[in-house]
Amino acid sequence: MRKGLISVCLTTLALSATAPVFAEPTQADIDRGKELAYSRKDGNCLACHKMDDGKLTGNIGPELADMKARFPDREMLFKRIWDETQFNPMTVMPPFGRHMILSEQEINRIIDYLYTL
Repeated sequence: MRKGLISVCLTTLALSATAPVFAEPTQADIDRGKELAYSRKDGNCLACHKMDDGKLTGNIGPELADMKARFPDREMLFKRIWDETQFNPMTVMPPFGRHMILSEQEINRIIDYLYTL
């Protein structure tokens, strides 16, 4: 009995360690992500990054282009937007998630949009 319980626990741990599966975003998800990224009050990505058809873009951060190729691991891009200071303590990029500027869902919508660039 004990051996069976250990086997079930190990199987459960192995299954929970798998990467999350993301559903294919809808056009509405992508549009919402662009709206958040371009908003001067929410994501405000344009303040620092050149991207797509944005107007009055900044040049502090890198251009946001070819994002799926640059960040094939979606979770890594999420972590960078959530708190870039984990990777670069000297960054000027705000920790959008850690400081509750954007929610997890909002960051995911922005990534949905960035993956179209």
